[in-house]
Amino acid sequence: MSIQVDPKKLLEAGAHFGHKTSRWHPAMRPFIHSKRGDTHIIDLTKTADMLEVALAAITEKVSQGGQVLLVSTKRQARDAVEELAKETGMPVVVNRWLGGMLTNQNTIGGRVKHLKKQEERKASGELNAKYSKLEVQRFQEEIDEMNTLYGGIKDMHAKPAILFVVDVQHDKNAVAEAAKLNIPVVALIDTNADPRTVTYPVPCNDDALKAIELVCDYIKQAIEAGKASRKTEKPEAKKGE
Repeated sequence: MSIQVDPKKLLEAGAHFGHKTSRWHPAMRPFIHSKRGDTHIIDLTKTADMLEVALAAITEKVSQGGQVLLVSTKRQARDAVEELAKETGMPVVVNRWLGGMLTNQNTIGGRVKHLKKQEERKASGELNAKYSKLEVQRFQEEIDEMNTLYGGIKDMHAKPAILFVVDVQHDKNAVAEAAKLNIPVVALIDTNADPRTVTYPVPCNDDALKAIELVCDYIKQAIEAGKASRKTEKPEAKKGE
């Protein structure tokens, strides 16, 4: 079942407010409804249509067993994106995008393995048994620091099936790495950004917290629909055995 996006809810969340007309990107012309003073107004009927297409892509990827990597190192969106990750069990990057997070799996994967190993040693009591309190404290500090950098992706299997990015300019490195690996990207595109940089652009205010939270809620629905589809397919496979 496809998810229906309500343009009225987008309007109430302030998703239609773009940037100043002097800061616009010409490639956003088809998605701009009008001007209000010196501010561009986004056409929310197009936002709703394009968000529905993006949500369908997310549902399909999740139904096939893929993961959605959620990305926002932008301060005002972090909490909403982190909450989405907690609710859906999807990998997330909200503190800092490290170069090679997608394209250099050997290095990043090695750091994640080290983090997990240290966590296991701490949980089992091995560190407490072998080292002094001061040394254990230093190990804990290392674990905490690594969790800040890698904690959100330590349960990511291989490369993600699709990315969701709140601000393509703020997290341009994530978008660039995904493009190198041909990983599709769903992203909010404000009037000052280039929609051609991502697979599924969603014309939308990428600064308004209510708009970001609303889109995150729709994405949560899409992920849950994908998981539900995955569960319902299993019994059918057994019947054909």
